[in-house]
Amino acid sequence: MKTVDEGPTSVVLDVTVEPAIALSALRGHIASSLRDLGEDHRYDVLLIVTELVSNVLDHTPGTGRLRILQHNARCEVTIEVDDRSSAQPVYGRSRLGSERGRGIVVVDSLARAWGIRPLPDGGKTVFASVRCPDGQHTCGSCGPDERN
Repeated sequence: MKTVDEGPTSVVLDVTVEPAIALSALRGHIASSLRDLGEDHRYDVLLIVTELVSNVLDHTPGTGRLRILQHNARCEVTIEVDDRSSAQPVYGRSRLGSERGRGIVVVDSLARAWGIRPLPDGGKTVFASVRCPDGQHTCGSCGPDERN
């Protein structure tokens, strides 16, 4: 797991996604790394991370890669998850049963933008960007003390 803090866009996290990954520990590390975000913004980021990482674990073979990028000037966090599968996320359906398949719907409802980019050697990157929910322009201005 690599954590970096530099430049206008910082790589907050760069980690391999594998079946043994502990999502609760991963979420705790991310929450700690993004403590300058407001609680609602951080919660949205954590929920999207959970959904996208779970999709890799549930729907693709092998491992993946999670990156979280913080765009400091515009209070935006981008979540990127790579995998080696050619299968595209399906909005609102799951091969795992009727009680599943809402992950991308959740991502779509929380993200400013999301999409899929092919990887050069096969597979894809699924990404989602989350902006500060109060329309603030810097991460320091969307903290809990400055939102009202």
